[in-house]
Amino acid sequence: MIKQNAVWLITGCSTGLGRALARQVLKSGYRVVLSARDPATLDDIVSEFGDTAHAVELDVTKPDQVKTAVAAAEARFGGIDVLVNNAGYGYIGAIEEGEDADVRAMFETNIFGTWNMIRAALPGMRERGHGHIVNLSSVGGLTTFPGVGFYHMSKFAVEALSETLAKEVAPFGIGVTVVEPGAFRTEFRGRSMKQSGIRLPAYADTTGKVRDNLIAGHGKQQGNPELAAKAIVTALEADQPPLHLALGGDAVDLIRQKIADLQRDFDRWEDLSRSTSFRETDPS
Repeated sequence: MIKQNAVWLITGCSTGLGRALARQVLKSGYRVVLSARDPATLDDIVSEFGDTAHAVELDVTKPDQVKTAVAAAEARFGGIDVLVNNAGYGYIGAIEEGEDADVRAMFETNIFGTWNMIRAALPGMRERGHGHIVNLSSVGGLTTFPGVGFYHMSKFAVEALSETLAKEVAPFGIGVTVVEPGAFRTEFRGRSMKQSGIRLPAYADTTGKVRDNLIAGHGKQQGNPELAAKAIVTALEADQPPLHLALGGDAVDLIRQKIADLQRDFDRWEDLSRSTSFRETDPS
């Protein structure tokens, strides 16, 4: 459970879920350091909520800006109680169609940007003996679709980071929650989505169609970002916040199917899997 009047630092607040979460957290009575690469996009929120909201410029791939943002939160409000790593974006294209520079740039934001923020905020949380870190993953951090492989790679990494971090920081009184949203009506499939410039004819009827359908689905997603924001706040206010929080019925269904698929494979091949251990009767 997070404390009353907690201080939140949220990355990627200019649009989408980050913006909805910042507003919900402020409406719930908490103090928030909002961040965006262009802090002017946050002026309306700061104007509405006054002294409980503070906007900073932040590109999570730039360590100097990360340090400055964390220092600003500590100077303005005395520290960070909840860090939300929301900044990130998608990239679509078959694995064979990936473009090196674009893939690495996405990893810099989705993976290393998250790590940058955690490294900067953790020392203060450890010193104070409490805190909570929320990492925005995706249903695509637990299951996969053709054409979205590079994004999946980045979010699978966020899952591993979050699960490991939770075990490492629990002795310090710090919690971790990794959030796995399904399809929400944000700019994720719109201006935030990047595509490979390579389209190989071999994939035209398979991955190529997936790419087109993803973009065509922009604005039609069933998930409501405002309700997702409320759900995150509710989860963190619980006595024992979850390590994993799926958002959206589509996410729950897809994750359960992935679990069932894993169970089926492990059960079917268990004898072969176990046959690889040394046995006393094995010839020397």
